[in-house]
Formats: sequence, C-alpha cells, structure tokens
Amino acid sequence: ICESPLRTPECMSGGTICEATMMLQSSALLFTLLFAGCWAQDEADLVTSVPGLIGIPNFKHYSGYLQAGPGKYFHYWFVESQNNPSTDPLVLWLSGGPGCSSMEGLLAENGPFHLNDNGTVYLNPYSWNKLANMLYLESPAGVGFSYSISGNYQTSDPQVAEDNYKALQQFFSKFPSFASNNFYVFAESYGGVYAPSLSQLIISRSTNINFKGMGVGNGMTSYALNDQSLIYFGYYHGLFGDDVQLASWSQCLSWFLQVYSALYQIQDTGLNIYDLYGQCYGGVGSSARYAADVSNLFLAPLPSLPPQQEDTSIPGVPRCINGTAMYYWLNDPTVRAALHIPRSIQTWELCSSTVGSLYQRVYMDMSPFYQDLLQRNVTLLLYSGDVDMACNFIGSKWFVEALNQQVVSQYRPWFYNNQIAGYVEQYEHITFLTVKVKTVSLNEKVTLGTSGLLGGHGVFVLKTTGLTVSLTCYL
Repeated sequence: ICESPLRTPECMSGGTICEATMMLQSSALLFTLLFAGCWAQDEADLVTSVPGLIGIPNFKHYSGYLQAGPGKYFHYWFVESQNNPSTDPLVLWLSGGPGCSSMEGLLAENGPFHLNDNGTVYLNPYSWNKLANMLYLESPAGVGFSYSISGNYQTSDPQVAEDNYKALQQFFSKFPSFASNNFYVFAESYGGVYAPSLSQLIISRSTNINFKGMGVGNGMTSYALNDQSLIYFGYYHGLFGDDVQLASWSQCLSWFLQVYSALYQIQDTGLNIYDLYGQCYGGVGSSARYAADVSNLFLAPLPSLPPQQEDTSIPGVPRCINGTAMYYWLNDPTVRAALHIPRSIQTWELCSSTVGSLYQRVYMDMSPFYQDLLQRNVTLLLYSGDVDMACNFIGSKWFVEALNQQVVSQYRPWFYNNQIAGYVEQYEHITFLTVKVKTVSLNEKVTLGTSGLLGGHGVFVLKTTGLTVSLTCYL
C-alpha cells in the first residue's frame, strides 16, 4: 500500500515522505503504515557495510543528513561508543578551514576507521569512540557532502554557529535516546571559532542538551596573538634570521612584509606548516588550502609575491597533506551508497575552495565567548601540538593566560609510557595542554593515537598516565 520512504534529503533529514499507491480507507491503517515505514528514521541511516574494511566493528554507526536551516543539509557520520553507548559521553567533532571536512577527523585522526594508501580500511585502536559516542558533522553547507539547495555557499561565523545549532537540534530529534548523555563540543583549527560560538548558543538557548564542556585542538582563538606568537615560534626554531626579529621592534610594516614573505618561502623550501619536523607530502609547492591557512595568520592584503604552483590533481588538498586515500575512498560509488549519499551530491573534497573563498570572518578574538562560558562554569580544554605553525601553541598559551583565571596547577610535564609527552597548565575551569613532537623512523608506525601528526596540527590525546588531563579524564 505504502512504498518505502523515498531517500530524499527531506526524508533523510528527519521528514517523512511516503507515496501512497491507492486511496487508504482507514486512518488506523494509515497510522500503522507511517509508523512502520518512516518513524524509525535513525535506522534508515544505519550503515550496514564499510567497503574495504578489514575487521568487523563492534558498534553501530549512522550516516545521513541533518537539516541546518531552510534548504541546508549537513552530512553527519555518527559512531556509537564501543564501551557503553547509553551512558558514555556524546562528542560533536568539527574540523576547521574554514571549508574543511570533518571526515578527516573520522578517517585520519580520532575516528574508528582509518585508511591505508591502497584504499583498504582498518579499525583504529586509538579511536575516541573507545570511550565516547562521536558525531562528525560536515559544516558549513558546501563542505564535503553537505549542501544547500540554493547553491549559495556564502556564509559567516555567526551563521555557521546558527546552522550548527539547528543541525544539532535535529540530531537529537533523530536520536532522542542520547539527549541525556553528557555532551561536549570538540573542534580543531578554524573550529576554534566554530566551537565556542556554538557552545555559547547551546548554553544560552537549549534546555534539552546536557552540555558539559568544550575542547579545541590547535585552534584559532585570536588573530593578533597567533600572529605575534608565530614570530617567536619561527625565530626560536631557526626559521627567521636576526634581521626579521630585530626589525619587528622598530619597523612594523617592513617586518610584516618580511615575515609574510618568509611564510611563503618556508612553504617553498618544503617545510610543512602544520608539522614543522614532519614530511611534506608531494614536496615543494603551494595550494589553495595553504593560502587559506596563511590568511588565518594575517588578515591583510597580500604583498606582491611570486606566483605559487597549484596542485590540481586532487582538489582541496595541499601538497604537504596526504589526503589521496580519503579523496578516492569517499568518492567511490559503493562507499557513497553505503553512507547514503545521493548521486546528485557533489564530489567530496577535503577542503572546499568555494566555501573558503566566500566565507566571511567576523570574530577576530574569541575571548568574549570563553569568558561567557567560564562565567557559566563550563569546563574548557585547549590543546596543541608543539610543532604546529598554523595555530601555534605559544599563541594558545598566551590566549589562556589573558583570560585571567585562577591558576590551579602550574605548567608541568605529563607522561606517556614513562616518557614526557607534553606539558599542561590548569586553571579554574580551563586547561591548557601541549603534545610533544615524536620523531619517527621510516619503518616505525606512530602508535599514540594520531594521524601521523603527533605534535603537529590536528594532534589529539587519547590517554595519559600520571596526570589526569587526558580526554578520558576530561570527559
């Protein structure tokens, strides 16, 4: 009588569309059919196979769409905890850019599925869903598999916060059983803008979200502090000569142009802006994403610089980042079908140049958001890899210090496997933590739950010993 629900964005985002093939005479029968065919919307998004996976997951996971406003649909991938989904925390993960996909977090950083270069998938033994339910959201519209029906991908910091909030509300409509779980917002890079602006909306508006805290990794918190601290970071890592350091004290404009040019020279010599001592995949060169990340450092007209070589073989991926496996795997038709991605949706890219170019940056300093959250006794965590140059740890430390919170524990090392793994400083309601760089031999695999950027951009911490500052203890 009633066909299966059409897999339209409206139905996938929580609506109900059924086509009746004949006139129904009984309202009771109509209710029964609607209940059986369209009510269990979360089960319609259940992922039943992961193409290329080596091993069998012991947890449920879902992929589909959440409506984030009129005509806007954000792709999500929700993986339940491997421990106790009903009581474990729920963590929202947002990648930055602006314009980069949170699938990088799931497939290359803290998610349960990681990719080999040959396209096979393996289970990440250090996934955050070992202890938490993880919701990965591709935001804003135009990023990854997310889209807008209008095709208008111009947006801004306040609008993204609003859209993320609406998407989150719809997630809880789809998965009401998780509404009582402790909820956290985590983000990286430009997600340092997304996370606090969204968190403020949650705590000021929502009564149905059990919001407990926020974490930001290698995050954009203050353009001014990030710019100023980068000079110290670069100088004391031997990247700039004395002429640049000394000029900074007397000739501001001249210094600015020198440093700005130096950043491009760093990239041209093959250094990885996200991981100073790491490999730069593809060697020397620039890309649209690198240019976007440099704009996170200096919001000013570009000086006249030599034209940069663009790697157009895989759109949206910088030469220093190895995103090849993600690009080909996520665009495989069998993978898209398994994740319930309609054929009409655009090709997946790690970072959208369209979204990045149209994005309007509004918040230059996130301290008002942090102060508001601190006054409401929200638990906050800022953590940084110590060799990341895109959002360096010195700027993050200065940012936390400028919040003028009471110091609970002085700056000190924390340990992993009886080795110093980084440093931590705890204030009332906020913790600052660094993760130390790890040198890896050619035949050694990084095993501390990272994407290969331990100490770099996108670094994350799963477990520590000795000090209770790990994600485990934070949640």
